[in-house]
Amino acid sequence: METNAIQTVEDTKQYIVVKLGNEQYGIDIGYIDNIVRMQMITRVPKAQPYFKGVINLRGEIIPVMSIRVKLNLEEDQFTYATRIIIIKTNQQALIGIIVDEVKEVVTLSEVDVEKVAYDGNAKDEMANYLSGVGKMENELLSILNINTVIAEKTEKENG
Repeated sequence: METNAIQTVEDTKQYIVVKLGNEQYGIDIGYIDNIVRMQMITRVPKAQPYFKGVINLRGEIIPVMSIRVKLNLEEDQFTYATRIIIIKTNQQALIGIIVDEVKEVVTLSEVDVEKVAYDGNAKDEMANYLSGVGKMENELLSILNINTVIAEKTEKENG
């Protein structure tokens, strides 16, 4: 019996559930370095529309982007619940992403997460930003592929 319990732990992942508008998204907790309250963002000239500027977090300058703008949602509405999630990328760089609200941490097993199928239509761009859809209780949770969401920053800046 105990070996089954260990096996189950290995097949699960933890996601932090965040709200963007009326939708809930999951971010793999392994990428999260910190969660901070909304603070003043210093604008950077000639940046992408989704790149909001930089913040100073304990002496470290961290770029901040709006996931809402990146995913072609309506502009950010800053409230008391708005947070900046500090993400550690594969390149070990830190980047902040603005979310409307941080809800909870959920643990999903691999069988509860369906991979996203690409079907070549106009919604494909959004599908690129998702790694799957998780089933939690009575709700669905879109799992963000955080590397794709924060990538392509420099790709379009030169054009």
